[in-house]
Amino acid sequence: QTPERAKAYACDLTYGTANEFGFDFLRDRLLLRKIKEGQNDLIGAMLNQGVGRGGGDKPVQRDPFFALVDEADSILIDEARTPLIISAIPGEAEKIQVATYCWCAEHAGDFIEDEDYEWDEDKKSVELTRKGRSKVRNIEKPPILDSVGMFDLYTFSERAIKVQREFHLERQYVVRDGEIVIVDEFTGRLSEGRKWRDGIHQAIEAKEGLEVTVATGQAARITIQDFFLRFENVAGMTGTAAASRKELKKIYQCNFVPIPTNRPPRRIQLPTEVYGNSDAKYRAIVNEIADLNSVGRPVLIGTRSIDKSLILARLLDEKNIEYQILNAYHVEEEAEIVAKAGQLGKVTVSTNMAGRGTDIRLGEGVEELGGLHVICTEMHESARIDRQLIGRCGRQGDPGSYRQYLSLDDELLLTGFGPKRAKRLKNKGEETEKRFDSTERLFVKAQKKVEKKHFRQRKALMYFEKQRKKMQREMGQDPYLDSTN
Repeated sequence: QTPERAKAYACDLTYGTANEFGFDFLRDRLLLRKIKEGQNDLIGAMLNQGVGRGGGDKPVQRDPFFALVDEADSILIDEARTPLIISAIPGEAEKIQVATYCWCAEHAGDFIEDEDYEWDEDKKSVELTRKGRSKVRNIEKPPILDSVGMFDLYTFSERAIKVQREFHLERQYVVRDGEIVIVDEFTGRLSEGRKWRDGIHQAIEAKEGLEVTVATGQAARITIQDFFLRFENVAGMTGTAAASRKELKKIYQCNFVPIPTNRPPRRIQLPTEVYGNSDAKYRAIVNEIADLNSVGRPVLIGTRSIDKSLILARLLDEKNIEYQILNAYHVEEEAEIVAKAGQLGKVTVSTNMAGRGTDIRLGEGVEELGGLHVICTEMHESARIDRQLIGRCGRQGDPGSYRQYLSLDDELLLTGFGPKRAKRLKNKGEETEKRFDSTERLFVKAQKKVEKKHFRQRKALMYFEKQRKKMQREMGQDPYLDSTN
């Protein structure tokens, strides 16, 4: 804890990110435990010198009273389940654990779905079949794994298979300076310092051939939702709160107050286009970009992940269309890219980084052409994220337009309807190159199903955390420091 942080928290107003506030709370909690256990002679120093006059580490945060949250729906709802964890010091079994992760990653591709393992789409979980367990037993192992129990090998193997299926480079994460860095699915930005739980992060490191950071225990833990529920008063602002007003009221006791736009909106919605597969969809998108670019109108194309932004970039290269790209690899140039995005003839391919909170100003002569045109290449799991991207055009009374493109192999259909129905739709799409515009309602239905599922998960999380804290307090434990690993 630095003096600068203590000084910042001593002010009437303290600005910061939710993650930093949460981690400071956990560090304070750990420090208070040290004081209580007498591991550091801080109490005497605090009594003799007074708070704020040096003399050893002291907690920096004050009691939580009022939190004002920018982009409130993103932090209070989308990020609600995100755990903030301070890890404990690893034990002596480090080398064996690392070897187990590496061995399982090496052989994860040997296992066949429905033969060696079963996949549960709703729970996103892998379970080895009898044949799969037999395969684990029979694959040759290095001597270092002799002390690892067979049940642990099954668990590590299931985790490695899940990682190979569900976690992809340039989608959920990137590799930077030899480390796995999570890409936030809602903002498209890198989440420095965050790690996946339950050995997933280590399994990904092994998959990518990186140094495996040992899965340690938890010294302290809190979720974003639980952190903000500690405040006596919570308020916030966002352009997409209407769809979440019931949840904000139910969980955070926040009332919803709509504020009209400064100027009447001039945003035009163009008809949605649905294609049988993503190849046909991307070709149609590139054709529309080419048409608009030929008259000099700026275009912003939003994608769900880094790898999909790179697919579009390659297609634009083939058409000799100049573009700029904004994703987690181009954070340093973000301000410059956004500043140019509304200029005459500019084409910008972006992940969600260009969505929430980004103000794109129109260049000279662009208003006469119809303003910025936004292309949505896929629907997200939350309609609010789609609306954030759409909201980049037609701002402050400027003209603008947008169009949604969809295809029957989009990820949303799998998440919303499950593998069987999604596969039928995908097969239907592969039979023809024609458009399926009448199926747009399917995507809306799938999106609503996913939103309801996530809402149930957040409600369950709140109930579970409440019961867990109550039980641990009754046992004389600290619910933030003594949580189960």
